[in-house]
Amino acid sequence: MKLIRPDELPLAIEALEAGELVIVPTRRWYMICANARDHDACARIYTGKGRPRAKSLAFILPSLVAADELFIMTPAAIQLATAFWPGDLAMILRWRDSEFAEQHQPVGVPNALVTLDPGLLGQLAGRSRVPIAATTANLSDPTKTLGPAITAAEVEGFVAESELSVAYCIDGGISPLGNHLTIVDCTEPQAKITRSGVVHDRAVNAAIAAVS
Repeated sequence: MKLIRPDELPLAIEALEAGELVIVPTRRWYMICANARDHDACARIYTGKGRPRAKSLAFILPSLVAADELFIMTPAAIQLATAFWPGDLAMILRWRDSEFAEQHQPVGVPNALVTLDPGLLGQLAGRSRVPIAATTANLSDPTKTLGPAITAAEVEGFVAESELSVAYCIDGGISPLGNHLTIVDCTEPQAKITRSGVVHDRAVNAAIAAVS
């Protein structure tokens, strides 16, 4: 794995489009990414992390417009997107097109975990010619209490331990938040929080209440 600077993002994009894995910093933690349509690349992430196949990877939106084009946006989902995207909230959304969804199985069918990132991860998705699947850079081991990597040095430790082949890690310094995305299930008319995270539950519920 080679460490690169944020201004070398095109190298990471080229690697993803070629079927390789890259790791990108966010405000929360570093995320390992693959082409969401490349099932082999995504399978390498599952194997390296020891991640259960039942836990889908996150789909990183290239734009806010793409959310409505690809997914069924309930009134609550629209309100949450308006309030918090780009940002540190993810929604479970239903794909509009089931056949198209099947091409993206690593991020979930018929529902996907979807987010629009405000930083380098969002830039990666917006500039790439392939859809981006991502998950935290850490082993899926409940005995590990440290959590996902928040520095490039921790990423290097994860890559060595997982024995994953990673083309590049963008060194973005220290991820300051060290916390998960807040996740809201918007597949039903009444949205509900399924995991608390960076965006406070009170803020989420205030947005949901505005359309209930």
